[in-house]
Amino acid sequence: MSNAEDCEQTIPVSVVRRLPKYLTHAQQLRAQGVEWVSSAMLADALGLTPSTVRQDLSHVDFQGVSKRGYSIMGLESVLARTLGVDRDIVCVLVGAGNMGRALTLHGEFARQGFKIDAVFDNHSAVIGEKVGRLVVLGMDDLESVVRERKAEIGIVAVPHEEAQTVADRLTRAGVRGLLNLTTAHLAVSKGIAVVDMRILASLRELAYSVKSVPGRPVWHPAQKD
Repeated sequence: MSNAEDCEQTIPVSVVRRLPKYLTHAQQLRAQGVEWVSSAMLADALGLTPSTVRQDLSHVDFQGVSKRGYSIMGLESVLARTLGVDRDIVCVLVGAGNMGRALTLHGEFARQGFKIDAVFDNHSAVIGEKVGRLVVLGMDDLESVVRERKAEIGIVAVPHEEAQTVADRLTRAGVRGLLNLTTAHLAVSKGIAVVDMRILASLRELAYSVKSVPGRPVWHPAQKD
């Protein structure tokens, strides 16, 4: 995460990062027919401590009931409202490459209220192609479509060198937040939230963790079983 942390927040950033996990788990429990959950059960499912769970949920002003725990429906409702996902959020995606197409076709986004309403690209060979229900639009249409559809979030899935230009155009058109799928650092004006989703960086971090596990030999292709 970058300057999303600079935006005014009444809830600590570390807590905000955990709230989506609580929401997802609450949704899964509701689907299973569970009506109540304790802080200990939430802690065990999410790899936290019961005290962390209680402190986190106190920030969203949600209290448990003695000997019963937290109401699943109430928990889901307050978390969705706190995170701003208790309504549909219109998104636009720039970059109709493999990653962009995969996100556009991912049905879970729409089910969770994130409606990708337009896809853009600057390659003539791609413009006009269908990605699911959407037709890829040219970049000339970007500003007008963002304004017409009142898009709040722009997803940047373009090559590194194009990312800043795309971010500038999206923010000028009126989006309030950017999901950055590129390796570029995006410089935006105050009041624009940016979240970086760095898959390669995460894999490198994971590779280091795997390499550093004490007592576990590292397997190399040349080794034989």
